[in-house]
Amino acid sequence: MIKHDILTENDLRFWLDNFYGRLLKDPVTAPKFTDLDLPSHMPKIVDFWAFVLLEKEGYKTNVFEKHIHLNLEKIHFEHWLKHFMETTDEFFEGPNAETAKHRVKLLATTFLHKLTGEYHMF
Repeated sequence: MIKHDILTENDLRFWLDNFYGRLLKDPVTAPKFTDLDLPSHMPKIVDFWAFVLLEKEGYKTNVFEKHIHLNLEKIHFEHWLKHFMETTDEFFEGPNAETAKHRVKLLATTFLHKLTGEYHMF
């Protein structure tokens, strides 16, 4: 398979479907999705990453507020990041793929600190 960069919303959907497929199989992260209707939520996730990577306007949701109720701990972020990096590296390469990996580390660091008070740079 020849890899290319994340350039379109179709790339985003493919990438995120594979990523969330991994999260749903992981015994640490899967329980956090029991109450989530992923098919209806996925367009919002795609919109977020389209805003971050493709400079698509329109995403205004506070992504942190949407995750407060999940009671996430450091281990959840570690597994989430592992799957994120592996999925990205398996299918894509290029500036947007690298930006995604950098941004997700910042998100994890910020979320963990806000949720637990713990500061850990991923």
